[in-house]
Amino acid sequence: MAGPDGGAGGHGGNIVLLADPQVTTLLEYHRRPHIQSKNGGYGAGDWRAGENGEEMVLSVPIGTVVKDSDGETLIDFTEPGMRYVAAKGGIGGLGNMDLASPKRKAPGFALLGTEGWTGEITLELKTIADVAFVGYPSAGKSSLIAAMSAAKPKIADYPFTTLHPNLGVVQSGEYRYTVADVPGLIEGASEGKGLGLDFLRHVERCSALLHVLDCATLEPGRDPMSDLDVILGELAAYPVPEGQIPLLERPQMIALNKIDVPEARDLAEMVRPDLEARGYRVFEISTASHEGLRELGYALGESVEKERAVREAAKADQPRIVLTPKPVDRINFRIKKEGGTHGEIFRILGEKPEKWVEQTDFTNDEAIGYLADRLQKLGIEDALVKAGAVAGSAVVIGPGAGVIFDWEPTVTSVGEVQAGVRGSDDRLDPITRRTNQERRAEYQTLMDGKAEARAELERERESGMWGTDAAMWGADE
Repeated sequence: MAGPDGGAGGHGGNIVLLADPQVTTLLEYHRRPHIQSKNGGYGAGDWRAGENGEEMVLSVPIGTVVKDSDGETLIDFTEPGMRYVAAKGGIGGLGNMDLASPKRKAPGFALLGTEGWTGEITLELKTIADVAFVGYPSAGKSSLIAAMSAAKPKIADYPFTTLHPNLGVVQSGEYRYTVADVPGLIEGASEGKGLGLDFLRHVERCSALLHVLDCATLEPGRDPMSDLDVILGELAAYPVPEGQIPLLERPQMIALNKIDVPEARDLAEMVRPDLEARGYRVFEISTASHEGLRELGYALGESVEKERAVREAAKADQPRIVLTPKPVDRINFRIKKEGGTHGEIFRILGEKPEKWVEQTDFTNDEAIGYLADRLQKLGIEDALVKAGAVAGSAVVIGPGAGVIFDWEPTVTSVGEVQAGVRGSDDRLDPITRRTNQERRAEYQTLMDGKAEARAELERERESGMWGTDAAMWGADE
């Protein structure tokens, strides 16, 4: 007679995020926000195991920050090739061949597979570059990055042509660094006006700023000095993450652009002394004729090298921190006592017991007995006794309604009852048990009763029945 031959099910596929230098935007995930990986295959008889679900790898730009639904940062992709398992696939079920043991020679049950992770994460792109080009829309930032590097941004003569940062690599002599063309800023950007918050976050990681000022603008009320003051105000109002240097405390230079236009050159020469008096290094440039770009490129490279040296020195001075993770098996579960006048409930919370419940087929008595044995070996029965539970106490495993049952202490192990009929468990036969539906109904009744009791107390308090001690007994003489 053949032994157990049920094969295991395959694990569900993970969803992995990968930092890819060839990817520059998150637009694909804006268009396709719901993503699901493949399920694992079913196990079968004749020892046949199901295939694992294929891992799904999603490429994201360098500089992507991943946050959970509470806004907590999960990972910050700062280097190419970084990987992060954003959603872990479910665990495949186990066939009876994997559950066989010397005491359990022919298991009449299997363990179910568990669900994979389901939830929401937020992907936020914060451009990583050494230098950020900032300024009003149509100041010539995209033209400048195209002139200084091999980048080919969209360039047009109207505001907000650039809606996503353009990255470029600049080589000036021995200096090599990255620059970012930050989309145009306007007054009120730090409060979200003109997509300002979306644009300003790309400046967070840059070590230096280059203000690109339009000396040829024909808009009324605008000139290089007033434009600079507006941009400085927006940068000052933008809160950087804790631990980062405020934007205005970083190295800053000025590029007076479009001096190929005669009137613009005259204006640049007129405002340059005022800007230098403020302490800025000022460069008069033309992206059309490339005038002044060589000097600007070297100056930016020199500034970047200095900032890199400062960062490296700061890293060297930081103390080495050794993190020792807590052993997984040291704390397996906790028991929370709930209820009161309407009855007590003992709630079991923990990764292992909650996973085991998910794996259990509650239509199979032998599987239920196996679960009871696992819980007993984990120490849950002893913990329930210490918490005050007695035979017949209501026990819930997991949050919410979970799995509710009347607790009966285990007397014997499942291996010792296998002399009975296969698929049976003597511990279950003489006991008349409530159905899971009945237990859930009683649990809901208990919760409704507690809610009504709280509401009654609140009504009594509002009616003045519950006054202060002074009002009820008289103030102290």
